[in-house]
Amino acid sequence: MTVSWWYFALSVWGALFTIVALRPPKRPIALVGLTFFAAWLATELAIVHLAWQLTATIVFVRLGALDDWPGWAGLAITFASWCGMFGMIVAAYRTRAVFNEALDDALGPQWRDRVEPGDATEVHVGIEWARVFLPFRFKRKGVERTRDLQYVDDGRRRHRLDVYRSRETPAGAPVLLQIHGGGWMIGNKEQQGLPIMYHLASRGWVCVAINYRLSPKATWPDHLVDCKRAMQWIREHIAEFGGDPNYVVVTGGSAGGHLTAMMGLTANDPQFQPGFEDVDTRVRAMVPFYGIFDWRDRFGIRGKRDPLRKGFERYIVKQRRDDAFDVYDQASPMSHISPDDPPSLVVHGTLDTLAPVQEAREFVRMMREVSRQPTVYVELRGAHHAFEIFHSIRELHTVAGVDQFLAWVLSVDPPAARASGRAGGAGTEMIDQTTTAHTAP
Repeated sequence: MTVSWWYFALSVWGALFTIVALRPPKRPIALVGLTFFAAWLATELAIVHLAWQLTATIVFVRLGALDDWPGWAGLAITFASWCGMFGMIVAAYRTRAVFNEALDDALGPQWRDRVEPGDATEVHVGIEWARVFLPFRFKRKGVERTRDLQYVDDGRRRHRLDVYRSRETPAGAPVLLQIHGGGWMIGNKEQQGLPIMYHLASRGWVCVAINYRLSPKATWPDHLVDCKRAMQWIREHIAEFGGDPNYVVVTGGSAGGHLTAMMGLTANDPQFQPGFEDVDTRVRAMVPFYGIFDWRDRFGIRGKRDPLRKGFERYIVKQRRDDAFDVYDQASPMSHISPDDPPSLVVHGTLDTLAPVQEAREFVRMMREVSRQPTVYVELRGAHHAFEIFHSIRELHTVAGVDQFLAWVLSVDPPAARASGRAGGAGTEMIDQTTTAHTAP
């Protein structure tokens, strides 16, 4: 094979990543699983892909790839691929504007006036480019991690958690509870949520990442029960790490997004707190990323060939949906929406092939119709599932946007240590909500 053909083959290979990133297949499910990782990595590492393709093109041109027609065809394909990647980069860079628009609409244009200068708002004006090119470098100066604390006294590894905090964290700091995803069957506390936890810990939060029992060994609602058990541990022990046990915000992605919503919407529900019904499991706010909000599929979004249904029936619930309708209903965040729900920030990507964006839209619509607290909805054009797992342009803007939302939460409903230092105290405000979903162009 000549140099021209080698370059042509490499160009086609690179272009395939761009194609699945821009137009991911939605069926069959086996193909979705194979292409998801390619699309995910190509989208969030678009600059890296652009760099290696440019380097490869220079090398092959110098070796004579353009001496024959396959080389020129490869160059045309590569150029088209670059155009697609440039579009992905532009969409990712628009994330900041999308967050700002969504926050303004849901919280009111003057929400920034409430936030203290040191909290967030316009502090984040630039991208940490070193982290874009070193996407798995999560650690931040001054942040320490305490590993593998047992939150249920049974010795199980799935009942352990990690605590992230700054060495200079003052007493009474707000607490973030991070719940990992993985389809309720895989994953662990060390794989997800690291960018946001290190960021918030460096800004004075105490962050807790938990494991929980996984299916098929575990049967629903074991997963949620464990999350609430972790909340019990936080109430009893987080003050030892400088956290306020009464000020907890919950977040997570995918299955963790589902569990985040369930934590926010089923506080103190005895059916999910067997044996510890008296523990207060309320949260101050919830931030679900690309979650599954309706195990019933009441709107028919996933259709007759629902790719999740088989997993629920065989491995997680272990009962057919038609035979255990109440179980599926009670496992759906949509079924627990009430006027007393906490403020929420829902984040979803338009190209998510694992958790349909239409379900997030319906969830937000229902939240805004019922809840007295604001629901901020950020819909990111071009984003896939799990887009904030490692550093990227979109992830860094997303973390900054979440920081802004949490700064607002702290401003209207501060922890006791902060409230005592403010004139007049603070209670949670009720804010008029809008129903506009924001999409990055």
